[in-house]
Parts: sequence; structure tokens; C-alpha cells
Amino acid sequence: MKQSEHPKALPYLFFSEMWERFGYYLMIGIFTLYLKDTEKGFAMNETEASDLYGTFIAFVFLTPFIGGLLADRILGYRRSITIGGIMMGLGYCLMSVHDKNALYVAMLLVIVGNGFFKPNISALLGNLYNEKKYKAKKDAGYNIFYMGINIGAFVCNFFGAALYNIYGWYAAFLAAGVGMFIGITIFWMGTRHFKHVDVIKPKAENDMSLLSIFGVILLPAIGFGFLALLLPEPIVGSKTTDAFLFGCIPIIFFYGRLLYKSPPKEKKPIAAMFAIFAVVISFYAVFKQNGSTLNTWANQFTDREVPNLIQPLISGLFLAEKINYEKDSVVLMDKQFRVKDKNLKEWNYPVYFKNIPKEKLPKEKASIYAFNTNIFQSVNPFWVIALTPLVLAFFGFLNRRGIEPSTPKKIAFGLLIAGLSSFVMVGAVYASNNGLLKSSAWWFISSYAVLTIGELFISPMGLSLVSKLSPPRLTSLMMGGWFLATAIGNKMSGVLSSLWDGYEDKANFFYVNVVLLFSASLIMFLMLKWLNKIFADYK
Repeated sequence: MKQSEHPKALPYLFFSEMWERFGYYLMIGIFTLYLKDTEKGFAMNETEASDLYGTFIAFVFLTPFIGGLLADRILGYRRSITIGGIMMGLGYCLMSVHDKNALYVAMLLVIVGNGFFKPNISALLGNLYNEKKYKAKKDAGYNIFYMGINIGAFVCNFFGAALYNIYGWYAAFLAAGVGMFIGITIFWMGTRHFKHVDVIKPKAENDMSLLSIFGVILLPAIGFGFLALLLPEPIVGSKTTDAFLFGCIPIIFFYGRLLYKSPPKEKKPIAAMFAIFAVVISFYAVFKQNGSTLNTWANQFTDREVPNLIQPLISGLFLAEKINYEKDSVVLMDKQFRVKDKNLKEWNYPVYFKNIPKEKLPKEKASIYAFNTNIFQSVNPFWVIALTPLVLAFFGFLNRRGIEPSTPKKIAFGLLIAGLSSFVMVGAVYASNNGLLKSSAWWFISSYAVLTIGELFISPMGLSLVSKLSPPRLTSLMMGGWFLATAIGNKMSGVLSSLWDGYEDKANFFYVNVVLLFSASLIMFLMLKWLNKIFADYK
């Protein structure tokens, strides 16, 4: 990477985000597994774990709204990022305490901390690329930045698996906290290279004051959330889902007011961003099933046995769990691994062997080694790392010929490609006879390869488009809007995943994902003419 092509601050932001994502994805990779662990976790069923997971990651991406606002108006980027990083590090460490109250406090720290960290490091990067000499490299810069995210996400799960196998869940959560603190240290080491773009934006004439925002937006959001909890029956899946969606109403109102009150020259780019935000909710509703439904598929329906050739290496690195083929007291599950009552036990073999054909079962009291489930969470970041250079080269090839798609068109194609990944999982369901047999890990790996291509057309492009179209005074706030859409998508992923046990034919679950993403892609293609005109005028 030549210094003339990219800002000197890029490596520091790259490694800061890499270590932050190391901590976050290490935690997310084991979160639902920990919740569902009947011996060392909280023995939650699929519906309970998916609901809590969806609520957690939804709030994680909702708080950037206020974090971006405070950075823009009062704190600046560096202070906000530092506050957020410290809070998240403390939250991960607190998760090592096996106590539900400690878990909820830890989740709150991560939720608030991410609100300060996430929108502001992305906005800081965008400000660097707003300088004239770097502006043409903005999409490439965000792609490089995004690859850093995924290096952290790839490496972390191996550490998580090894630490869990040696010490237990608590050690893995502590490692996540250490990763976060390393990220903050690197961030401050590079401060001289980006402090010049850490500029607090003045409030415009029609902007709401912070006092008004807290009084008219945040307090009503909390009130709406509590109101939903008081309803006799949930409207959308669960009371926590209702509380989240009700709480979003005042925040959505705030953004609607922002559009209405904006000067005429700002209305079109803000409207374009809001339209794209609404559409990409569908992507995150499917993509964020990686920590819930797809984690369940990897755990229960995927052949995780380590090949004999590499078994000594993998077990020596503590990346596999040893499973003995002998009867013991285990939680009673049906053929699709559904727990009817967590207190009901049976005398049987470990559940891993439930959907293995008799001819492939080991001998009585023999052992096998199976890859830890959370290692499968590294498949997606692996593909991001492997495919990012190819996607960048592809876009560069098209650019040199003057035919590179616009950012909105990239997102439209990304949604279409992401939908195809769910077709691959339909194939996995059929290959496994609806889960009665374990499917090859290659189905899972192939699905993620397709999904990752779609992701590379969407996620870094979303960050780039916000930086391109946002009025300078609203950059972090609009980043918060992008993450608001992500939050709603994350919550919907939990809603969709909580329905998993209700599908007798698992293929139908993945068909729903296909329809959702194909519909979103169609909407984007229908809006392309309008969006492309705005991008041509304002980028």
C-alpha cells in the first residue's frame, strides 16, 4: 500500500478495528452456545437463546445513533472511540462471571460501548478520504478497512475454541476483553495521523438541540419500550422484540424530522441514504443468523469430526472437543434436536451421535474428536479475507474500462447474490434428509462463500455511501442511521431464528430467506435510476 494512495492513518485504524472485532466476534461466536450449554451455561432452548441473541445484537447496533450524535456535537471522534472501547472491554471481561445479572450488566456495557465506538471510527476513516488526494480511493479504503475487521473475526474463534477447551467459557470471554484493550492502545498510537480530521460539527439552524433529543427522542424511546413490555401478549414473537421495535419509533421519527427540516440541497442525498437503509434491513436479517440458526446448523446438523490425518495437530492445538461414545445422562431431545423440557433427561449416547448412521458410529466407549462449533464462525471472515482482493481487483478492472457499477447497483447485486447463499443451505437440508443425517461441512462452507460475495457488495459499500452523501455536519449521525438499519435487521434475524424449531421441513426456513433477499434486491433495482442520479450529483 503506497502512502500516496492511502492516508497514513489507515494502518492504525485498520488494526484498531481488527482487534475490536477480534473481541466482539470471539464473544458472538460463543454467545448462543454458552446460553444453550446445559452444564456450564444457562440451559436455554433455541427460542430463548435466539431471542436474547437477537435483542442483544440489535441494541448493539442501535446505540450508534446517540454515540454518533454525541461525537458530532460534543465529544469528537477520539474521545468517543476511547470511551466505547473501554466499556466494551470491561463488558467482555464481565461476561466471564457465570451469573445472569452479571451477564445482563456486561451486555449493557457492550451495547453502550459499541454505540460510542462503531459509528465514529468509520466516520473518522471517511473524513480522511474526503481529502481531495484520497477521495478517488474511498471505496478501496473501506474495503481494506473491512478486511481488517474480518482478520480479527477469523483469528478470534481459534483462540476462543482453544481457551474454552483448556479453561472454559470464562477464559474465552476474558480474551475478548484483552483484544479490545489492545485495539484502543493501537488507536491512540496513531492519533497524530488523524487528529486533524477529528472536528466537532456545529449545530445547524434547524437541528434539534441535545436537550430536545434526550427529552423528545430518547426518553420516549425508553417509554415506548416499557409500554410494549406491559402488553398482555407479544405482537411480534416476544415481548423483548416488541420493546425493541416500539423503542425504535421515536428514533425513526427523529430521522424523519431530520429529513423534513434539512435544507433543500441536503434532502435528496439524505432521502437516498434512508431508502438504502430500509432495503438493507433484509440483508442483515439473514446475514446475522450466523450466530444463531447457522451456528445451530453447524453444531447439530454438520459433520464436525476431525479427519484422522490431522487429528493429532488439531487436538494438540485444542481446537477440537473429545466426545466419547458411551451412554450417560443427557438432555432429552427429539430427532431435530428440539428440547421439550430442559429438566427431562435420558440415558443415551451424546447428542452429537444422534444423526450419524449406524454403520459410521464408533465402537462402544471409543472416542472421536470434533471441531469446536465456534470455529465455523471463522468461515465467513476467511472468505472475506480471501475474496476481498479478488472483488477489489474485479471492481478495479471494471473501473479502468469505465463500467464499474455505482454504489447502489453494487448493493442491489449484493442482495441478489446473498439470496443465492440460502439456496445452497436448501441443498444442505435435502442432502441431510432434513437433518436426520449430518451434512458435509462443505455445504456450510460453500453457502458462506456465496454469502460473503454478497456481503462485500453491501457492507463496505454502505459505509462508503454514508461518507459520500452525508452533509459534513451529519456524518457520524448518518453512520448511526446505517447502524439503526443494521440493528433492526439484527433483531429481525433473532425473530426469524426463533422460529427455527417450528419448521418441520428446514428447507422452508431457508426459502423464506431467499424470498426476503430477492424481494429486497428487486426493490433496489427499481430505485436505481433515482439513486444513481443523486449519487452522480452529490458524491
